[in-house]
Amino acid sequence: MRLQKATAFALYAVLELAANPARQLTVVEIADKYGISAHHLAKVLRDLGRAGLVEAVRGVGGGYRFAGNAKRLTLMDVIRLFEEIGAETDAAAPLVVGQDIAAGLRFVLAELDAQTVATLRSISLSTMLKLIGRRPWAVMPSQPPARRSARQQR
Repeated sequence: MRLQKATAFALYAVLELAANPARQLTVVEIADKYGISAHHLAKVLRDLGRAGLVEAVRGVGGGYRFAGNAKRLTLMDVIRLFEEIGAETDAAAPLVVGQDIAAGLRFVLAELDAQTVATLRSISLSTMLKLIGRRPWAVMPSQPPARRSARQQR
C-alpha cells in the first residue's frame, strides 16, 4: 500500500502529538522535525482537527495537541481520513474469460490489500508508540545478507 503525502504527514503529526498528549507543538516544529512542508502539514492538521483527532491552541505559545484516544484510534482510522481504501482494485479492467493469470494476480493482490487493511486496523496509536519506543529496526542489520550465487553454493 502506497500512501499519499498527506496521509504520511497525518501519521507523523498524530503519532508525534499522541506521544505526549499534554504537549503542544506548532506546525513548524513538526514540519522541521520530519523535513516536510509546513504549508502542506497545516492543511493536514486542519483536517485532523475537523475529525477531532487534534485541537488547535491559539495565541502566543499556541500550536496543536492530541485530542483523540490513543488506545482506541488505529493507524487505519487516520489513513481513512486521507485515502480511499480499495479504490485501486475496483478500477481494474473487467475480467475476460480465459484470463486466468490476470484473475490469479487480482486474487492475490486483493488478498494482500485485505491483510494490509486488517493489520492497520489492529495497530492502535498506543501500540505504535510502544513499538517506536522499542526501536526494533535499530537492532536489525542494515542490509540483507548477500545471496550466494549458484556457483558459490556448489
